[in-house]
Amino acid sequence: MELILSICLVANPGTCREEALSVSVEQTQMPMQCMITAMPTIAEWSGTHPKWKVQKWRCGRPSVGGRDI
Repeated sequence: MELILSICLVANPGTCREEALSVSVEQTQMPMQCMITAMPTIAEWSGTHPKWKVQKWRCGRPSVGGRDI
């Protein structure tokens, strides 16, 4: 399961991209577990990336080469 962040530069809000973070969750509770761990993970990521602002986020399946697996 991945936590997919839509982020924009604080100094230039028009510069945006997506950042995918792997989250370790139990197979049987993937969506709910991802949602529960999302806020602390986003807070930690934001603390280490002060030039970026998280605009929105979602939980999703990992992708390889742009395709979901």
